[in-house]
Amino acid sequence: MNDDAVIESLCRVRGIGPWTAQMHLMFSLGRPDVMPATDLGIQKGVQITYNLSGLPKPEQVLDVTFHLAPYRSVASWYFWRVVDD
Repeated sequence: MNDDAVIESLCRVRGIGPWTAQMHLMFSLGRPDVMPATDLGIQKGVQITYNLSGLPKPEQVLDVTFHLAPYRSVASWYFWRVVDD
């Protein structure tokens, strides 16, 4: 199944939303090109990395990180790390 089909399938289960499905794609299925743009840690990491004045909205996160495809899952880990340090 492609990423969108997996997310749609998992979101049919009560209690599982898009974020949870994206984490499953990244960490259980090892998909290399997932950008969880609604994740607050990702948004803060993108804000710091790209010196944005405010917290980016999910659409802006996807636009700013488009050039990182097809390795956005790896980039996500780095965005989380930027916030931790």
